[in-house]
Amino acid sequence: MCGIVGFLALPSLSSTDGETILINMAKAIEARGPDDHGAWCDAERGVGLGHRRLAIVDLSPAGHQPMTSVSGRYVLVYNGEIYNHAQLRKDLESQGHLVDWRGHSDTETMLAGFDFWGVTSTLEKCQGMFAFGLWDRDTATLTLARDRAGEKPLYYGFLGTGPSRTLVFASELKALRAHPHFEGNINRDAITLLLRHNYVPAPYSIYQNVYKLPPASQIILSLSDVASQQAPQPIEYWSITGVVENGRADPYKGTPEQAVDDLDALLRSVVDQQMMADVPLGAFLSGGVDSSTIVALMQSQSARPIKTFTIGFEESRFNEAVFAKTVAQHLNTDHTELYVSAAQAMAVIPKLPHIYDEPFSDSSQIPTYLVSALAREHVTVSLSGDAGDELFAGYTRYQATSNVWQKLSRLPQPVRALASGAMASISPGRWNAVTDFAPPLKRRFGTNLGDKIHKAASVLGSVGIDQLYRGFVSHWPDPKRVVLGSNEPHTKLTRDWSSLGNLTDVEKMMLLDFMTYLPDDILTKVDRASMAVSLESRVPFLDHRVVEFAWTLPLNYKLREGEGKWVLKQVLDRYVPRQLIERPKMGFGVPIDEWLRGGLRDWAEALLTPDKLRSEGFFDVNQVRNKWQEHVAGERNWAYHLWDVIMFQAWLEGTNG
Repeated sequence: MCGIVGFLALPSLSSTDGETILINMAKAIEARGPDDHGAWCDAERGVGLGHRRLAIVDLSPAGHQPMTSVSGRYVLVYNGEIYNHAQLRKDLESQGHLVDWRGHSDTETMLAGFDFWGVTSTLEKCQGMFAFGLWDRDTATLTLARDRAGEKPLYYGFLGTGPSRTLVFASELKALRAHPHFEGNINRDAITLLLRHNYVPAPYSIYQNVYKLPPASQIILSLSDVASQQAPQPIEYWSITGVVENGRADPYKGTPEQAVDDLDALLRSVVDQQMMADVPLGAFLSGGVDSSTIVALMQSQSARPIKTFTIGFEESRFNEAVFAKTVAQHLNTDHTELYVSAAQAMAVIPKLPHIYDEPFSDSSQIPTYLVSALAREHVTVSLSGDAGDELFAGYTRYQATSNVWQKLSRLPQPVRALASGAMASISPGRWNAVTDFAPPLKRRFGTNLGDKIHKAASVLGSVGIDQLYRGFVSHWPDPKRVVLGSNEPHTKLTRDWSSLGNLTDVEKMMLLDFMTYLPDDILTKVDRASMAVSLESRVPFLDHRVVEFAWTLPLNYKLREGEGKWVLKQVLDRYVPRQLIERPKMGFGVPIDEWLRGGLRDWAEALLTPDKLRSEGFFDVNQVRNKWQEHVAGERNWAYHLWDVIMFQAWLEGTNG
């Protein structure tokens, strides 16, 4: 795994100055590639490429980047792994493209593919995760591209004015900030998205004129684009909606039992392929269905015990370590677990602004960093079970939202809107008081009945399942009222998906998560946490063949009698007894709500003082302060809302500090 940087500028730099800029940009993301670095600059064309290397495959100098193709046409900086690159070499040779290979890196394989098949055709043949910058000397164009699911990040944007106009790109924002022309004007509209989702979704970033390249896309840029500071629209080379439509047009025709056989065989092949490495390799293990499946398939194909890693917590409601240990013992893995105290976990928080580099407020970022750091003490590559829920209907919210909508949709929308207003007109405190006189309600809802009713009221007036789901996965329901001088941009969650009318409600939500929550939250979280400790993380479920197979399966192969991931659980049953896995789903989280009232209270209060909020001028002070005061008093649980604001404040302070 690596970090990449580069620029395309109106020619005004010497090669020496250009290389200095590249080296400084790459130095900012050294953790992504501590083993080697390189810079290449063509001052006459105004282009420069820089690289930081974490050596995984071909540890020799033959894997050094930037790398030039044999023809001399292409120069490449690349971050990722192409798992089928050995087969691609055979395909090239069988089709008559004979190469005098310098080494066995996948970087060299990609360049040979670009020379022979062209860029887009090579992308379509690659099985892997990647982001790259590719300079084409023949056409004087820069191509940026990103893998299908969005495992690897890539930012790009325009800096400077006049003769200093520059297009820059990098794996992380901190590299862009190292460019001498970087201004760092904050995008207030992006803050509204952070407050709604706890992340800034692609194509937006926290900075004006800086964008995330969407997954499965490439963008081709020239000096004329730099001069006009207008980038063309990214072009998809693979489409998840196309995959869904193809799966519906040509669905799986085998029996459920045959589907289990086929999924087992496919996952075994993918996992075997992703165990390719010239360095120590292991896996994250939570003891849940997804990670246990990946570890079981790894162990079934390994002659030695697979190294597995789990973080444990003292708080039982967040502790999965005991379940992971039983699975590890059954599979005979070489298991390492580390129990951390609340104080140890909270000690990670000051590092988060630098690690995540952009405001990001999924609090499971904390245990993700801890388990990555633990794994890095023993291995350089770790496989994970991410994406099983999005592909096989694993989230309980899918069924819950669908059931709610089936009932709500029977009522006319104006009636629902009226009921919403009536429910919201009663304060949460008064709703909570009802439970004091109704023990059954208190047993079911605890002391936060009012919060749940107000959440329900906020989505009751929804006009469709898409809008209902967006409401359920939102934190602040109307963030533009909280962020001063802002407008909330449109995202994939606000688009009209009625054209996909042949999907069930559950399938629509799975698709929306795959396009939004998965790349912009889950994969971002894992990439930044693992790369901060120079650990490569791989996600077998995101091999595009698995994604495409999953979308051919009928929903009742995934969701049966209220049980999600049916077909995947049948695969796991072949390796691990069901009783070791069967338990209520746990989130990989930490008790942020309690910490904000306890060990984090003074730190958070310092970030949320009225004077500080007022002087910075990003948030409506009264709304933020009211939620903070209600939370610390124990009147309401505003942990998610406050963590969004606090993570922005911590990032702002860290960036300007």
